[in-house]
Amino acid sequence: MVDVSAKDDTDRVAVARGRVVMQSGALAAIKHGTVGKGDVLATAQVAAVMAAKRTWELIPMCHPLLLAGVEVGFVLDDEASAVEIQVAVKTTGRTGVEMEALTAVSVAALTIYDMCKAIDRGMVIERVRLVHKSGGKSGDWRREEEP
Repeated sequence: MVDVSAKDDTDRVAVARGRVVMQSGALAAIKHGTVGKGDVLATAQVAAVMAAKRTWELIPMCHPLLLAGVEVGFVLDDEASAVEIQVAVKTTGRTGVEMEALTAVSVAALTIYDMCKAIDRGMVIERVRLVHKSGGKSGDWRREEEP
């Protein structure tokens, strides 16, 4: 693990996105709350927050961090037949929260897959990526093709 003891505490934010592409029937079941396992988006939201908080236990070289906030959002995209996921993670500390944001998006997507697999086993989890980070010595970074 990298020694971050000489770094200054700074406000840090990371935003990650991803999506789950599925059959229109699965998306309709999510939208109308008819998935047999329950409320898909509420469950995926809780899963994302839990994943962000436990990233250090999953990724071997990650530091345990005290997170100040985890915001999870979903957009149902009828045209693409997909659920778009966005997670923003915030902390004040000596290391960034990029891995926490990426892990949260990934686990939210896996939760959606798990809850909807009886409807559509062919779902695809795609485009999990960091879209923005701020704070620390390297400052701000934003993926160019993202709004």
